[in-house]
Amino acid sequence: MSHPRRLLDRRAFLGTAAALGAGTAMPAFSQALTTPDAGLERHEENANTNIRRNISSFRALDWQPYFSNLKYGAILVDTVSRALHYWSEDQSIYRLFPTSVPVSEELTRRGRTEVIRKVEGPTWAPTPSMKQRNPDWPDFVPAGPDNPLGTHALYLSWQYYRIHGTHDTRKIGRKSSNGCIGLYNEHIKELFGYAKVGTQVLLI
Repeated sequence: MSHPRRLLDRRAFLGTAAALGAGTAMPAFSQALTTPDAGLERHEENANTNIRRNISSFRALDWQPYFSNLKYGAILVDTVSRALHYWSEDQSIYRLFPTSVPVSEELTRRGRTEVIRKVEGPTWAPTPSMKQRNPDWPDFVPAGPDNPLGTHALYLSWQYYRIHGTHDTRKIGRKSSNGCIGLYNEHIKELFGYAKVGTQVLLI
């Protein structure tokens, strides 16, 4: 019989987080992860896969160290803890979502940008560099279950960079994107409803 305190599988954790992440001013799963027990250092290494697990870094943050104001709302993407934080302009809404992040440092961009366009049911086309690396990829993918941008996308002022959904939930919590930030479809739908054209975005 296996020990009841066996290591928590990352995918199972993220799936639970997705199920609990909507509908409260402070997401239930973020509250759970900031309790005294969860606040203990919980870096664990799987002996078979050598994957480092870090639950303690996924925690609520205050907006003030990162933004001078909340005009149009603000989005902070922490590529280390693989989390997206959103604050509304009037501070009545705060959300914390797990994300996917770029697969390599070369593809990771950090700094300040903003939302310039919101698209429900986005289409997708690979960038020239993606096509060069993956010549077999299609030139265009219409909206739908095969679209890598999921159900909603927030386009940023940086060319080719977006915050978007994904139909492949295995990507969330992992280094799995070509530069964009991915969320569960239910989370990007919620964020899409809050964010505006002009919402500030900071990637760290």
